[in-house]
Amino acid sequence: MTEVKRAVFGQMPQEEGGEVVEKFVLKSDSVKVEILSLGCIIAALETKGRDGEFSDVVLGFDTLEGYTRKHPYFGAIVGRVANRIAKGRFTLDGKEYQLFLNNGPNSLHGGARGFDKVLWSPQVLPNGVCFFRLSPDGEEGYPGDLKVWVTYTLSGGELAINYRAQTSKTTPISLTNHAYFNLAGQGSRDIYDHEISIEADSYLPVDDTKIPTGEVAAVQGTGFDLRQPVELGKHLQKFCLEGFDHNFCLQQTQARRLVARAHHPPTGRAMEVHTTQPGIQFYTGNNLDSSLKGKGAITYPKHSAFCLETQNWPDAVNKPHFPNALLQPGEEYNHTTWLMFNAA
Repeated sequence: MTEVKRAVFGQMPQEEGGEVVEKFVLKSDSVKVEILSLGCIIAALETKGRDGEFSDVVLGFDTLEGYTRKHPYFGAIVGRVANRIAKGRFTLDGKEYQLFLNNGPNSLHGGARGFDKVLWSPQVLPNGVCFFRLSPDGEEGYPGDLKVWVTYTLSGGELAINYRAQTSKTTPISLTNHAYFNLAGQGSRDIYDHEISIEADSYLPVDDTKIPTGEVAAVQGTGFDLRQPVELGKHLQKFCLEGFDHNFCLQQTQARRLVARAHHPPTGRAMEVHTTQPGIQFYTGNNLDSSLKGKGAITYPKHSAFCLETQNWPDAVNKPHFPNALLQPGEEYNHTTWLMFNAA
């Protein structure tokens, strides 16, 4: 059985409307997750280690204030389009659209005020919560009224995140959750002792602004071959890698499949990622720099967390040979990602 509770988490600043932000707590025997109505943010996720003790394994803040200031999308739903769009530009039906540039020369994670920074309308379910919002035509430069539903459900050790959307005009869309994990417990110094595997035969090389070059490169014989588990710290050293911030190309099918696994041998905690999405962005917290005070006033240094963001391939709207990134009127965008936690 999953227990669902709701409580007030805080109030938005007056200049942003002063509305109440709620927190929803989903609890099973083995997992407890806290989700905010602001940005559908996973603010905490506690899971058991081998010793039976619970630890919070996601980075974030103790109070709403942390989430209303600038932060690197901790736990949030990002959209309309996750990841980067080159030069913030795309053309649809002969019309060019220009988005806000918030990542060097590119547009990242929906722009200046993406889905992570807005309040969603919640509906409590027997085993979870469904959030809804209407993104109006022209919001952040994107075409069409977009209705979006994000549903979190918890069953035992499995947290499911379902994304649905419908549009009034053709629009690019790619939604993901941007939780930062450290299976040793949030606030642990680094993730070097984690074992990571990703079920991908190819990945997308990027230019110096992190935009895919267009090449779909084989992982075989490179530092991007994570098909067998690697110990992250040793692997980065061996291949002289600064860290990962790359899209791995998954098997192209709408069916649920296992795509990635993270394991922390000292505590026994493991997380499996299953999805229907065509790609997964593996990010090792390269831009964390101890400047943010997180939960318990702990700072988060470089490589102190990882993200496994299931999504469409970056800049797909400008690359015809990438998976289709467009949603048409009358169609429904519908993807699910399942995070399975256990202790081995």
